[in-house]
Amino acid sequence: MTDVTSLLADRLTSLGWMMATAESCTGGLIAAHCTDLPGSSRWFERGFVTYSNAAKTDLLGVRPEVIAAEGAVSEDVARAMALGAFYRTPARVSLAVTGIAGPDGGSADKPIGTVWLAWCIDGQLHAERQTFGGDRHKVRQATVAWALEGLMKRLPQTAT
Repeated sequence: MTDVTSLLADRLTSLGWMMATAESCTGGLIAAHCTDLPGSSRWFERGFVTYSNAAKTDLLGVRPEVIAAEGAVSEDVARAMALGAFYRTPARVSLAVTGIAGPDGGSADKPIGTVWLAWCIDGQLHAERQTFGGDRHKVRQATVAWALEGLMKRLPQTAT
């Protein structure tokens, strides 16, 4: 995963863009992974750890009625988290994750390992649902990798 993070760092640096994260189920692991790289202050702006629903609302502006209607682990909440991080920072790129890492909390509709990811790249929003297998640690690590790789795939090669 360090390879993708290094590539991401190089791409964001060459674009002159900063990145922000909004994390729930990963509890700050994405931000920690990014800031493990020396020089990350050139491309990593800040991270929000919004584990509770109140934090999603207070820090990112996710509307409580969206959480109540869709659940915290939903496309609408992931999108709202990514937009909240994008609009509340000077970053040109944000990513958000919300999911059920386990070992409990799953349901038939949203089993353990369900994660919604969203990316906001210069105002363009993308989201997708993934289901990762394994224990809590594996689900969280897979989420970090998928989020960073997904961002890398969506970034432009050159600034527009």
